[in-house]
Amino acid sequence: MAGAKAAAEEIKVAGHTVRLSSPDRVIFPERGFTKADVFHYYRSVGDGIMRALGDRPTTLQRFPDGIEGEMFFQKRVPTRGVPPWVRTAEISFPSGRKAAELCPADLAHVAWAAQMGTVVFHPWPVRAADVDRPDELRVDLDPQPGTDFAHAATAAAELRAILDELGVPGWPKTSGGRGVHVYLRIQPRWSFVEVRRATIALARELARRRPELVTTAWWKEERGERVFVDYNQMARDRTIACAYSLRANARATVSTPVTWDELPDVDPDDFDLRTVPQRLAERGDPHAGIDDAGWDITPLLEWSERDAAAGEGDLPYPPDHPKMPGEPKRVQPSKDRDRPR
Repeated sequence: MAGAKAAAEEIKVAGHTVRLSSPDRVIFPERGFTKADVFHYYRSVGDGIMRALGDRPTTLQRFPDGIEGEMFFQKRVPTRGVPPWVRTAEISFPSGRKAAELCPADLAHVAWAAQMGTVVFHPWPVRAADVDRPDELRVDLDPQPGTDFAHAATAAAELRAILDELGVPGWPKTSGGRGVHVYLRIQPRWSFVEVRRATIALARELARRRPELVTTAWWKEERGERVFVDYNQMARDRTIACAYSLRANARATVSTPVTWDELPDVDPDDFDLRTVPQRLAERGDPHAGIDDAGWDITPLLEWSERDAAAGEGDLPYPPDHPKMPGEPKRVQPSKDRDRPR
């Protein structure tokens, strides 16, 4: 009958049966991509996305009625109506509250989340074995108004030079928008506070080398037309869309791993739901070696101590984060009456 809805399907994924209901529901209206397209996209990039999500507590950005409908972040897996094989990990928020988040043990977990209307996956930078000690340091290069992806790629190249001097590999990817993310695999020995401070030290070194291009200024009024290193992405409960995650935009772009050599020349809009599976099949995953070794971040912590001794201490946390020891005032500079004029 004309107009009839497609029937639900039961699909085997990683040894589990995952029900795909309403497969013809449109998720990306501009391009006509359906729930089935999203579901099968994640199946097609299985190795890549499991490398990014495997064993990590993960927040789900869900759009049950498509990206133009209601959106919400799901941080707690429901206690009812969930397949018995779904794995969770308990995480603690800055407030001290706890939640059992999805912790993908295999691709069936990703497929189940897609069935639930998940478009974007936001994993924590930790593994289930130790949810309080990150094993991933994330550098988020965020172009501000007046700058674009090319500026972020140039900043990433300067970052690569610093990492080469430190003897640590960096793993770049597009954000799925105008930005660039660079990941460092680190040893899970340090707290969120320590890894955030290491990230700030790295960001400050980058800004010193290219002050006209890069800034660590938390307040937008101080950033100018530069690339902001969002160091607070390493604060507890702040996450980034993972490698091979779709992004909730009209083009259905994908946050896509790239090599350092191709980064300056790629167009992030070219990486989308249709093109990335073929790219992954033909070229392999540029992040395939990311788990080969974990880095000791002691050099960055030494830089942090050096900066503090020179008067450059901590920087503001996100507004929803509890006030932290040693943190400067969370007052917009133009509204700070105690600031020297």
